[in-house]
Amino acid sequence: MMVREGEAVTESGQQTAQTMAFEPQQLSDLLNTAVLVLNQELQLCFFNAACSQVLAISEKRLSGQRFPELFQYCELGKEPLLRALQQQTSFAISDVQTILHDGHPTLLDLYLTPFEHQDHWYLLLEIRQIERQRKISQENVQQHQHHAARELVRNLAHEIKNPLGGLRGAAQLLESSLSDEQKEYTQLIIAQADRLRKLVDRLLGPYRPPQQQYANLHQVIERVYQLAQLDNPAAIHFQRDYDPSIPVFRFDPELIEQALLNIVRNAQQALEQGGQILLQSRILYQHTLHGQRHKLVAAIKVIDDGPGIPTDIRDTLFYPMVSGKVGGSGLGLTIAQTLLHQHGGWIDCDSWPGHTEFTLYLPISDTEEPL
Repeated sequence: MMVREGEAVTESGQQTAQTMAFEPQQLSDLLNTAVLVLNQELQLCFFNAACSQVLAISEKRLSGQRFPELFQYCELGKEPLLRALQQQTSFAISDVQTILHDGHPTLLDLYLTPFEHQDHWYLLLEIRQIERQRKISQENVQQHQHHAARELVRNLAHEIKNPLGGLRGAAQLLESSLSDEQKEYTQLIIAQADRLRKLVDRLLGPYRPPQQQYANLHQVIERVYQLAQLDNPAAIHFQRDYDPSIPVFRFDPELIEQALLNIVRNAQQALEQGGQILLQSRILYQHTLHGQRHKLVAAIKVIDDGPGIPTDIRDTLFYPMVSGKVGGSGLGLTIAQTLLHQHGGWIDCDSWPGHTEFTLYLPISDTEEPL
């Protein structure tokens, strides 16, 4: 009986197990997870083949790089990595927002493990890209939360409107029996009741179903651009980048215009010190929205170079009454999301300092232009 290297046999001569010798580099190159090793200066001393794909950097450029240089932007600073080396403790960091060198925003999960080799300490990093899975999961969660919040707001708004109408009517009846000096108080009650009524109507949002028709999406974007230019500080410059391959398809131009205008207005208000806003359109193929795959989806991007959205409101950005602006009502994005939902679409947001990107997704169900 011939026994290969690493095989074990019993006394009866039967083979029970087999071990084989592998090179660590060979094994690590088979992984889909990026594995890299940093020294105490956070300089890259080892990486596997998946690093180039996950980080969108060629292997030649990876050699000798320091960790902060692996990204255009990374919200994870070097302090946690140095702390892991100093304290010699392993830990994981989830949902790290980064911008790769190709300009693509993505979320990463990082696992940090310090180890000692030849009297020196190194840091082993395992990096997994979770952007696509996270987007789908986040979309599903936000969809349920959006529906729940909308239902709560609608019920609350109806409960407010009924007594509000009675309050206003009582003030009008009382006004007829008061002197001119006293009427100013009833006028104040009526004015405040009207203000609350308008707020409730905005909370309820558009109540009519979409009036879908064949329309050109770029004509809608151009109208929004023209409206934004009418009330635009001179320090804000617009750029447009349209995809001519987007066909004429069925949607409600008025509702999509309102949703897009709400987002553009927010971008203008965020650029208090001036800046640039890019209006961009693209066609997406085989894109999933609300768990359903669509052959064609139109994507409208509104990108500004402002300070970014505060981290404490990013997860609740589309909730009613949530706003990053002083004195803001927090209804513009909620209404915009509702309007896209009525079309089977979705609004997504990526933001970091110097870059905020809202994307409106509209499924294209019929690509034929009417005769």
